[in-house]
Amino acid sequence: MQSASDRHEYPAHWEADVVLRDGGTARIRPITVDDAERLVSFYEQVSDESKYYRFFAPYPRLSDKDVHRFTHHDFVDRVGLAATVGGEFIATVRYDRIGADGMAASAPADEAEVAFLVQDAHQGRGVASALLEHIAAVARERDIRRFAAEVLPANNKMIKVFTDAGYTQRRSFEDGVVRLEFGLEPTERSVAVQRAREQRAEAHSVGRLLAPGSVAVVGAGRSPGGVGRSVLGNLREAGFTGRLYAVNKAFPEDLKELDGVPAHRSVRDIAAPVDLAVVAVPAEQVPEAVTECGEHGVQGLVVLSAGYAESGPDGRERQRELVRHARAYGMRIIGPNAFGVINTSPQVRLNASLAPEMPRPGRIGLFAQSGAIGIALLSRLHRRGGGVTGVTGVSTFISSGNRADVSGNDVLQYWYDDPDTDVALMYLESIGNPRKFTRLARRTAAAKPLVVVQGAGSAPQGHAVRATRLPHATVSALLRQAGVIRVDTITELVDAGLLLARQPLPTGPRVAILGNSESLGLLTYDACLSEGLRPLPPLDLTTEASAQDFHAALARALADERCDAVVVTAIPAIGERSPGDAELAEALRSAAAAAPAKPVLVVHVELGGLAMALSAATSTAPRPETAPRARTDVSDGAQPVPTAVAAPEGTHLIPAYPAAERAVRALAEAVKYAHWRREAADAGKVPEYEDIDEKGAADLIGGLLARGQGLTLGTDETCELLGRYGIRTRRAIPAPTPDEAARAAADLGYPVAVKATAPHLRHRADLGGVRLDVADEEQLRRSYTELTELFGKPEEIRPVVQAMAPRGVDTVVRAVIDPAAGAVLSFGLAGAASQLLGDMAHRLVPVTDREATSLIRSIRTAPLLFGWRGSTPVDTAALEELLLRVSRLVDDHPEVVAVTLEPVVVAPHGLSVLGASVRLAPPPARDDLGPRTLPTY
Repeated sequence: MQSASDRHEYPAHWEADVVLRDGGTARIRPITVDDAERLVSFYEQVSDESKYYRFFAPYPRLSDKDVHRFTHHDFVDRVGLAATVGGEFIATVRYDRIGADGMAASAPADEAEVAFLVQDAHQGRGVASALLEHIAAVARERDIRRFAAEVLPANNKMIKVFTDAGYTQRRSFEDGVVRLEFGLEPTERSVAVQRAREQRAEAHSVGRLLAPGSVAVVGAGRSPGGVGRSVLGNLREAGFTGRLYAVNKAFPEDLKELDGVPAHRSVRDIAAPVDLAVVAVPAEQVPEAVTECGEHGVQGLVVLSAGYAESGPDGRERQRELVRHARAYGMRIIGPNAFGVINTSPQVRLNASLAPEMPRPGRIGLFAQSGAIGIALLSRLHRRGGGVTGVTGVSTFISSGNRADVSGNDVLQYWYDDPDTDVALMYLESIGNPRKFTRLARRTAAAKPLVVVQGAGSAPQGHAVRATRLPHATVSALLRQAGVIRVDTITELVDAGLLLARQPLPTGPRVAILGNSESLGLLTYDACLSEGLRPLPPLDLTTEASAQDFHAALARALADERCDAVVVTAIPAIGERSPGDAELAEALRSAAAAAPAKPVLVVHVELGGLAMALSAATSTAPRPETAPRARTDVSDGAQPVPTAVAAPEGTHLIPAYPAAERAVRALAEAVKYAHWRREAADAGKVPEYEDIDEKGAADLIGGLLARGQGLTLGTDETCELLGRYGIRTRRAIPAPTPDEAARAAADLGYPVAVKATAPHLRHRADLGGVRLDVADEEQLRRSYTELTELFGKPEEIRPVVQAMAPRGVDTVVRAVIDPAAGAVLSFGLAGAASQLLGDMAHRLVPVTDREATSLIRSIRTAPLLFGWRGSTPVDTAALEELLLRVSRLVDDHPEVVAVTLEPVVVAPHGLSVLGASVRLAPPPARDDLGPRTLPTY
């Protein structure tokens, strides 16, 4: 039980679970007076050398005074943190605030001495690096800005912990001691170091689950048909290369084997180490199984058991306790309510899932939160796996169930540098941490394609997700910005995945179409136009075309510099010269092999054998005797796929599609992704503007927030704050009476505009609440009378007078800080039509100059800005600068939680901001800038 400190309550928010370098987990928490015995026990297990490095002298045991000092903290000037596994300390860190004289001090002193001690058995696991991140975050919270550490020169490991952290530091040597001083503000390098460590640790934690040396199935029943017994059978049938154990406390004591697998009543009874445990027992028995696994040193769990968060509030609490329980022993969990995991690597051959057949080995990684969707994905890849020289299969498969611990983010970390995975396919019913997922997706997509289906509805009951105020369409747009290939169905997921796994990326949108059906060629042509591609006129080879004709036509198309990709269409033909399926497949393969830089797709209609031939063409090696037979399920329009040998290394397989629209849609996604890859190579920069007054804006915001927790600024305050960032707004003068309207117009100078600004009329020129180009006082009074007669009394419609702006295109710029996704900048044209169609584009803040350029061009109505139908192009350079200034404002000052500029009239030269609103509030907490932690739900 944790106790209160001397001066502050126990800071529970400092508690965190972390993934260590080797993939195991540890819990970091403050040290309290209740930890005296744990501290003594921990110290006794530290070597004399480590003790010497910590205290600079032989120090065999802690005195009572030492124990009191190291366990009594005020959590302000004296703080100690411990890393624990199984409830026991494995490492400690503490800081003591010091003054300029190096003696103990209190605030406002902003420096502290820091010291670590790590058990020798846990050195090299990255424990000290993780503790440094957390103690630095604690210190910043307590207004400590610098750490000082004194280290013996021989203590190279600890010196490396400090120097590798990435903070700005200063080193000195005096009296035989190395003194290191470093600031605690995160730097670009420290954040990069932290994220690199995060990637390695989380990737390793998933790798331990996917490539275990030994597996125990807990809950393997004696009778066939149960979940545990099925998984045990699947592991055996897949040929798992490691050691297998069957565990069930109901086994008779004399039972030694089950299906040839060593049988035990408890994991504790297994004499050898166990890397992975598959838990398939009722939910009420899971805690006992987790305890046994933790005490035996099991590295990770796949929990198939149901009855957790998907079953209601009680189940959600059971799920939380399951995660806490497993992490206390350093174990990570896939599940609960999971379908399982698969690794087809010949060195592993792991099928720890409910899938009765091992998928074909291949280069596609699959992740699905839903077991049912996982089954569907595996099935469709099996049916659609044919290619010219072999099959496309799966590298790894993870079905996370309720994803209480291991999530899609962790799997992305693993796939990022997995040499066996070329394409990642994910079905996400929910995204627990959108900000982190977007960051990881951007990095992964820069290295390999990432295709995602994202559920549009509410999260399943078993999933805890962070609240977001962003519409589903906005989240999808942000994913696309991060390079994610966003599709809507699992059919499209497989279609795109097969193309990306088999073919090179197209260098542009120009598509050649050839085939033996004019009608199918025209269908393909129209589909290309609908998807924004640039098709060349289809080449009709006629139904008399031979395999040689297809070969020659495809070779010519691939050699044509006007073409970036080729779609081949084929229908059944009757005649002596008509090619057989195998002959046609070989003709296409050989032509494509001669020009491997351009993608080739095949659209086949009612060719029952073509998919088979595309799978089997040129495969002359004997088929393995243990290979499964061809499946004959041809739902979804796919043809049966026979067993075939794997494609030779470096060979491009030609994917076949049963409909032109599906082939073209997959190609269009590949074209957009290739374009993103080229753009991502030079993301641009966030420009600096000399007229930005960041400090003045910060002072203004601080003064305004002193009034309350959240407020919408008035007109004058909004103009002042925006002005600090070089954003000028046109003054709008309230006009509660006709006389005041006339005085305002006289001050501004004619011509003016008279507007009704009531909420139901604001920004709705289509309702008639605006009068423009009012030239004199007579016209002004007449306009004022018209507005009040049409819409109500002045106090109801809130009229204002504003100087006329140069004519142009009305646009809207918005920025909002979402608690889950972060700061988002949005742009679109103003008006009801754009709002109705949802024609807004979005980018994550901070926005670079290249992103601002693409943001403007991303909306469907963008042609109106560039001279559509003979109109005068407007000043998009000024618009880009405005977007960049708004981005800087919300990025520099997270207290600015919402900005709306509407309308922004963009003229041929310059622009005018006619309306603006700003909302301030304490910013949402940002866990992406703090120390590494595992999420808690």
